[in-house]
Amino acid sequence: MVYAIVRAGGRQEKVSVGDYVTLNRVPGGAGSKLELPALLLVDGDKVTSAAADLAKVTVTAEILEDLRGPKIVIQKFKNKTGYKKRQGHRQELTKIKITSIK
Repeated sequence: MVYAIVRAGGRQEKVSVGDYVTLNRVPGGAGSKLELPALLLVDGDKVTSAAADLAKVTVTAEILEDLRGPKIVIQKFKNKTGYKKRQGHRQELTKIKITSIK
């Protein structure tokens, strides 16, 4: 089994060919290609972690869609002062499919 650890969207993700991954929003529309930098490559029993060898590795992904995450409600309250504040946030995300690891 071949898989790689890649840096994607400010995090590290374990990916293999055919996986679907949700990342923080990346530039590009649906159908465009994306290359992710590999930090580690595992091919069966062989593990590649040297920077010179990983420079030759390319992890290619296809952007499927842009979406938004679940709503997070932020509430602040101070007792006896009448202070209340309510705010919401939805993170912008991108869903990608890993197409190849070479």
